[in-house]
Amino acid sequence: MAQSAVQPSTNPTALPAKLPIGAIAPWAVFFGVLMLVLLYFVGAEQGATSVMSGENVHEWVHDARHLLGFPCH
Repeated sequence: MAQSAVQPSTNPTALPAKLPIGAIAPWAVFFGVLMLVLLYFVGAEQGATSVMSGENVHEWVHDARHLLGFPCH
């Protein structure tokens, strides 16, 4: 039983499918803009650059602001 009766396969290896840039670009732009909006609300939504009045947004993102190292007090 030292020799195997099964011959190695000579099938070509599978290659990953190629995605065109045109299919990825709109999603990349969408998520990039979404991340910039979230970064603004977490990092800068207070004081002189405030888009919304009041303290509601500040209180909602307060812990995330400290976690990411943004000063807020």
